[in-house]
Amino acid sequence: MNALTCKQSFLAHLRDEERSRATLRKYNHDIQLFLRVLPLDANDMAADDFPDLISKEDILLYKEDLCRRYAVSSVNSMLVAMNRFLTFIGRRDLCVKLLRVQRQAFRNNDRVLTRKEYMKLLGAAKKKDRRLFLLMETICSTGIRVSEHEYITVESLRRGSAEIHNKGKTRVVPLDQRLCRELQKYCKRKKIKSGSVFVSMNGKPLDRSYIWRKMKELGAMAAVAAEKIFPHNLRHLFAVTFYQETRDIAHLADLLGHASVDTTRIYTSLSAEDFKHCFCRMKLLLC
Repeated sequence: MNALTCKQSFLAHLRDEERSRATLRKYNHDIQLFLRVLPLDANDMAADDFPDLISKEDILLYKEDLCRRYAVSSVNSMLVAMNRFLTFIGRRDLCVKLLRVQRQAFRNNDRVLTRKEYMKLLGAAKKKDRRLFLLMETICSTGIRVSEHEYITVESLRRGSAEIHNKGKTRVVPLDQRLCRELQKYCKRKKIKSGSVFVSMNGKPLDRSYIWRKMKELGAMAAVAAEKIFPHNLRHLFAVTFYQETRDIAHLADLLGHASVDTTRIYTSLSAEDFKHCFCRMKLLLC
């Protein structure tokens, strides 16, 4: 197979595995990036022996290039995509190890959205864009991923809960009664009688890039740093707030759709300031 056929077959394989649209876009982007940096002879789209043209040296050079350009988490994500692709085309021998990351003891607050900043963003959105305002409230009060908002449907508002289908799993997320009432009023005004609540003019669920862009536009009006404004921070704020209220990491993992509580622990770490207060209360210094 040539390079293009290999990529298309791999993506078709992922679709057969019922991977989400977001996952397919991510793999397509990462594999395309990998193919672009291969030497010309290995990346000849017409070469039927494409898998045999890739060398371990090509792979290691690609890994080094990623390390220079991206954060560790992004590098590992791209390497996972590459390793899966190599395995699929029969070159498992070329797979590389991921970068080892020691779990950070405390949370870096530089990009974390606080409750106060969230309220500022909501205030700005309420004045500028009612749909965005309600969508932000929905994500932050449920902890769903931005790509999962399509499962907030007219039918789910009647039930008071949403069935989220993602990564081969289904989970049920409760919806606050007040949120349901507001969303039902919105649907009535917009004449949305069934299906997803947050849709574009053509009736399709809003794209994550559109939501990201619209949220960024609120920055200046809300006086919130741009690097803190992105949809995943709403999910992060939900997780941190839920854990602070309940200290129940198992239920939090269920609500977020995590297969392991180790993933959920990211949201339960203390900030550097929290650690400092803790050290003071320990009273272990004589000075």
